[in-house]
Amino acid sequence: MRRVVVTGIGAVSSIGLGVKAFTDALRAGACGVSEIRSFDTSGFASHRGCEVRNFDPATWIAGIDPSTLGRSAQFAVAAAGMAIRDSGIDTAQLKQARCGVSIGTTDGESQVIDQLTEQAVRHGYAGIDPALLQQVPSHHISFAVARALGLRGGAITLPTACSAGNYAIGYAYDCIGLGDADAMLCGGADSVCRKTFAGFYRLGTIAPQVCQPFDKDRKGILTGEGAGLLLLESLDSALARGARIYAEVLGYGLTCDADHMVAPNRDSIVRCIRLAHRNAGVSAAQIQYICAHGTGTIANDITESGAIAEVFGATKPPVSSIKSMIGHTMGAASALASIACAVAVRDGFLPPTINHGETDPRCPLDCVPNHSRAADLRVVQNNGFAFGGNNAITVYARYPQ
Repeated sequence: MRRVVVTGIGAVSSIGLGVKAFTDALRAGACGVSEIRSFDTSGFASHRGCEVRNFDPATWIAGIDPSTLGRSAQFAVAAAGMAIRDSGIDTAQLKQARCGVSIGTTDGESQVIDQLTEQAVRHGYAGIDPALLQQVPSHHISFAVARALGLRGGAITLPTACSAGNYAIGYAYDCIGLGDADAMLCGGADSVCRKTFAGFYRLGTIAPQVCQPFDKDRKGILTGEGAGLLLLESLDSALARGARIYAEVLGYGLTCDADHMVAPNRDSIVRCIRLAHRNAGVSAAQIQYICAHGTGTIANDITESGAIAEVFGATKPPVSSIKSMIGHTMGAASALASIACAVAVRDGFLPPTINHGETDPRCPLDCVPNHSRAADLRVVQNNGFAFGGNNAITVYARYPQ
């Protein structure tokens, strides 16, 4: 296996556009919560989410007409362009290289599906806009990135819900490590929508104001949106061109609960953590920070905390959840969290869990409450869990260690 490193980052989020803005916001403990504008929340008791504001597709997208893309694909293409520019790689050279695309998502073009549903309800199927139908297939997200950048190394979309970003990064890691690609643009993208908001609302898991992972008074999630794209390349390639290296990808682990569609399974998460450590060639004692899945629901937080306690024992590392800042961005969640891990390793800080009052005694963690903290990080872990029992964990290290 060739060694794989992160050399470019693109972030579209409710707390910032671009890696610098996103990193600065993480360090500052910024809150991306606002009143939802993407759809009418009349009739719901909750009206808040973490939408991306001031995003002008024309400013960030080149090589493809933004009007032909749904919002999720717009986010992905914009983040991909950011990652390429951030990496300093020659675009013409990248087009000639074996560079592929792997992107995870939960709902794909969820806002488009909302629009089509409304058209069908109001006007019948004859009233559906054919142009919108073309935007629906989830594979269109990775294809749009490949088309916009002229990348011909293969494009795949992985719809494994809220852990999909980590799945996509793991796929990219394998492609480069095994020599099937020279570089990969990978991550996740999703946009807020009525369907997802209403679904979580009916489950009773939408928080009325803010997301408070691991807090004794937490009331659930806030839906969010965005995209996180990382440019991965082989270490040899990065060194040859003198690239800035954010972090090294050491490996990943995947498990499926094969149990319940929505209830998390502690034993399966434990297996996933241990598998990720084994594949990355590290021990639990070497992990210095965990970027948690940390949704702010009672079931997830308690289950995740219990799994961490079982693996790490009395020497649990600090554990924080950036969902307290950016909400639950679905398919983009573990990709944006991977970016948080990479910049935390490079810049030496722990992202905080904001909106924190008092830690739930059933979640006995150092959750880095409210304020970021300086830290000399060498090896970190990113947790991603999803409906369908899809668990995916990635491990990153400082380069050189």
